[in-house]
Amino acid sequence: MRILGIDPGTATVGWGVIEIQGSKTTTVAFGHISTSKDLSPEKRLAEISSDLEGIVKKYQPEEAAVEELFFFKNQKTIISVAQARGVILLTLENLCVNISGYTPLEVKQALTNYGRADKTQVQLMVKTILKLKEIPKPDDTADALAIALCHASRRKMEAVRNS
Repeated sequence: MRILGIDPGTATVGWGVIEIQGSKTTTVAFGHISTSKDLSPEKRLAEISSDLEGIVKKYQPEEAAVEELFFFKNQKTIISVAQARGVILLTLENLCVNISGYTPLEVKQALTNYGRADKTQVQLMVKTILKLKEIPKPDDTADALAIALCHASRRKMEAVRNS
């Protein structure tokens, strides 16, 4: 099972692909999509969609986990991130990838068993679980891998519950 984790944004979209084989979880690839602030909003969204389509076609995940939006202090930021998330969801749907969403709280609880864990604690768990030499940068990339791991954890819990 391949899972694509995505941390939505307008300037930077983090992504990470993990693979689950039995009880083994490995990293397939990770990175980020960057868009220039000099581009119009619609061109930035088109670039996110196009780049994401290339990632899905290259790594062929069966499922995707996308971070849910949460409260933002900056209203302008929430609108642009919501637009980017919408484009991400539409792109994944058009490519027939099953989609799940997780809040930051759910991701923190899945990786650290503590909903108020800080970013560093979550990133260290990503590094440890995936046996990486260092924490992926930028933070959006590490967050995307954490979202993928959260989805993998949720799938395992549902499998146990259903057996």
